[in-house]
This record gives sequence, structure tokens and C-alpha cells, in this order.
Amino acid sequence: MDLTALTRLLDRHVAQGRYPGAVAAVRHASRTHVHAVGTHEVGGGRPMAPRTPFRIASLTKPFGGVLALGLVADGTVALHDDVTRWLPELADLHVLVVPDADLGTRVPARAPVTVADLLQMTAGSGLRMDASPLAHAMWERGVSPGPLPPALEPGEWLARLGALPLTDQPGEGWRYHTSSDVLGVLLARATGRDLGALLAERVTGPLGLTDTAFWTTDPLPTAYAPGEHGLDVLDRPDGVFTRPPVFPSLGGGLVSTAGDVLGLLTAIADDRLPGVAAADVLADRLTPGQRAAAQAFLGPGRTWAAGNLELTLEVTDPWTTPGRFGWTGGTGTTGYVDPSLDLAAVLLTQRLMTGPHDGPEEFWLAVREAVS
Repeated sequence: MDLTALTRLLDRHVAQGRYPGAVAAVRHASRTHVHAVGTHEVGGGRPMAPRTPFRIASLTKPFGGVLALGLVADGTVALHDDVTRWLPELADLHVLVVPDADLGTRVPARAPVTVADLLQMTAGSGLRMDASPLAHAMWERGVSPGPLPPALEPGEWLARLGALPLTDQPGEGWRYHTSSDVLGVLLARATGRDLGALLAERVTGPLGLTDTAFWTTDPLPTAYAPGEHGLDVLDRPDGVFTRPPVFPSLGGGLVSTAGDVLGLLTAIADDRLPGVAAADVLADRLTPGQRAAAQAFLGPGRTWAAGNLELTLEVTDPWTTPGRFGWTGGTGTTGYVDPSLDLAAVLLTQRLMTGPHDGPEEFWLAVREAVS
């Protein structure tokens, strides 16, 4: 494996100001390499290091998926369980007649939301990237997905969400993100445990992932969002991830390191997860209709696996192969495993992605070329 071009790419992105710093970790043929470049802040300051913690945003989702499937495996919850057993706030759900209808143009839900729906993101509620009345209402009430965890405590957040109509009938469509946060509330209530302690006990602790949690006292880089005149501050080093969260978010609330994210993904690849089989994490349980809806967000040739991560079904980009799995976080994080190449890689930055054409494609092409 020759990582020269990859490290030069990251060094160039930092030198050009795309992001102040980054940490990448790559494993190939049982050998792991870590490259840290740049600094915690625009203009200098503390240098990035292999164990620098980052806000990993939606790379949190596979951690939550592994946790949930472990609790399914031991019988704490079942995939077919009606979520209202633990979440009474979702007992009287209604669905919009059409996705962009006024909030009052709704009908009763024909079926309950299940645990499987939350894992598969088929619960009917999720990210709306439009100007619809529901998108506005979700934002106004503080339940719209964003780059930072919800600012409401879980019960209030869930009550506000449950009062809004769904976009799709439960089990019929596919909508991104919101189900992961609902899942976190359910797992905490089903076990009677603090979600952070539960994750440490069931996933990160057994795997030795000591740098992953919902908050940290270690120095965090400043998080940025691209603005008109450069990078604007999104979250300061002393921001929301430096104390116990109001809402522990399985949708995007973890802080972690490149090594820890690589550790989770390779534990899936090596089938050494605590209490759950990798085949269950990577299972594609979407129906053709659900998969088609998911591909409108994920892109062609992909599906959403049961462990809350993306799974490649068909080659659509030069860096993909069937069976490749992982995910990307909106705060500038990405991690995937390519089993056919015995390859796993993670890139963590502190620069918010602005859309589907502002992602880590160059990184993944360089990773693939390093082992070609």
C-alpha cells in the first residue's frame, strides 16, 4: 500500500484552507496507518494528533445500530415490537395525504412504527430538504435534523415530533436520520439505562474504543461551516460536546477518533462484535420500494443496512465495490470498509459539508488507488 498520494491530498487540502486539519486512518492487509495534519483552528494553534477527538455526526449511526442489534439478539427488544410499548408519545400518529400537504391534511397511520422501522429508517419521519409546511414545522419546533444534537430533553423532543404528521405510512417509505434519534430514546427507556453508559457497556467498552462518547473533556477542534468569506464557527472547543448532553443522539451525537471509528468498522468486517453477528448488521431488509426511496438520498446502487449504515450493491463510482459498507457525517467525517480489497479507511475533519457535491470523493479515490 502506497499512501503517498493520499497524504499529499490531505496536506494540500489543509494548505489550501479547505479545512484547518484532518486525521485519516487506513487499514489494509492487517496494517494500519494514521496521518494527522493541520491544526484545531483556522490560523494555527494546537496541532492535530492521531487521537484528536472529532464530532463525528452521522458516523454515530453505526454505533447505534450495533447497540440496538445487540439488544435484539439478547431479547431486550424485538424487531417486530411496536415502539409505543416504550414511546407512548407516538401512539396517535397521522400521515400527510401527500408529502407537501398542509399539516391538517392527514389521515391516521395504518400500522404502528416498529423497532425494525427505526433501524431501517422506514418509520415515516425524517429529513425534509424542501420548503414544505412539515419541513418548516419541524425546524420551528426544534425536531428537524441538524449538524448538532437536539437541544430538547428526549421526552419533550419526542412529544413535539409525535404531534406532527409523518410523511409516509410506517413501513412504506424511507426517510433519513430522525429514526436514529427516536431509537436512542427507545433503547434508554427499554433498558432503564443512561444511553452513554449503555453504549460503553455493550459496544465501545468490549471493543476497547476508549475515545468514543457523547461528550469529552479532551481538547476538541473548532467546528466550522463554509460561509461567504471562508469558514464560520459552528461549534467552539468549549461547546455542546464538552458536557453531558441534554439529548444523547444516536443520529449524530458522538465524539470519537479516527482510530475508534476504524475500530468499529473493522470489528464489523472481522465479525467480532460483542453480542451480534456482522451478518445481522449488514443485512439488507428493505423492500424494493423502500430501497428505491432510500436511493433517492443515498444514490444508485446502494441500500441502507439493518445496522444503520450504507451498503453498496452495485458499482456506481470508481472507488466502490459490491459489499462496501460505512457512512459519512455532515460535519466532515467519513468511514467505509471494502471487504473485497481488505481495506478500511476513515477521514475526520472539522468542516461541515454543504451538500452532495461537497463530500470526500477525492479522499476515497486516493484510498482506492493506494491499494490498486
